[in-house]
Amino acid sequence: MKIGELAERTGLAPSRIRFYEDIGLLKVERQPNGYRTYPPQAVLVLDLIATAQQAGFSLDEIGTLLPPDLANWKHGSLIEALRSKVRDIEALEARLAQSKGHLVALLAEIEAKPEEIDCATNASRVLSRMRSGELESPALETGDVTTLRKASRRRPGRTG
Repeated sequence: MKIGELAERTGLAPSRIRFYEDIGLLKVERQPNGYRTYPPQAVLVLDLIATAQQAGFSLDEIGTLLPPDLANWKHGSLIEALRSKVRDIEALEARLAQSKGHLVALLAEIEAKPEEIDCATNASRVLSRMRSGELESPALETGDVTTLRKASRRRPGRTG
């Protein structure tokens, strides 16, 4: 099938399909005139890519999971990759819950500003309490911020 039909069947923009081809996730044959011809399994591959991205897999991770031939999945590797992703998500959830707790405590501390002091003095008071350990700092790691930014850019459903 040609790229227009594949785009119509998957809801993806042709540019996205070409991008997946360029990075090696999607195999394509070229006709003598240069037109791309996609095999019927291309629809399944694109659905798998979209599903894996929604589950939090990067394109690099997807590339290592997708077999060259969809009839030859490495079952053990796939199961381990999925379990590993679940563990990563659980660890991120734990750090997020901890950070949320710290931020809620910080918010309460800021909101409890005594009326007789200004905001700058209150900020110094709150920071001093954080440095002394009375209030803990949020526990997000560097990679978490990147993960959260990527997640906030994702939109439900397919994007083109």
